[in-house]
Amino acid sequence: MNIDSIKNGIVIDHITAGKGMELYRLLSLGDLDCTVALIKNVGSKKMGKKDIIKIDADIDLSMDILGYVDPNVTVNVIREGKNVEKRRIGLPERLTDVIKCKNPRCITTTEQELSHVFVLTDKKAHVYRCLYCEAKADGNE
Repeated sequence: MNIDSIKNGIVIDHITAGKGMELYRLLSLGDLDCTVALIKNVGSKKMGKKDIIKIDADIDLSMDILGYVDPNVTVNVIREGKNVEKRRIGLPERLTDVIKCKNPRCITTTEQELSHVFVLTDKKAHVYRCLYCEAKADGNE
């Protein structure tokens, strides 16, 4: 299989195998008007298998979504065919409008204009709780 290199854009690397499609969906990459390649189950010495996303445009990405879905991803910024920046992503302390509270009694259910805010309460277990009702997030949405 041959995937062309990109001249100017972004490569999201070290995605845990199987999570690439979830990132594709949550980042709304299907709505972009540029070439986007999602490569699944690529062999990796470090990880065994991994997913990679290549975006042939310099766009703003939500680091919160990246960190929530897979805090170990790296984001490489490519300019003129060269890697000019490599960012490591970690778990965000706070998520705003990334996931929705599932608690039917939460204020976000009745107050539609209110943002869905989750706070990281356990780094080891990757547990997020709703800021308003403290309901635990259901994992990756």
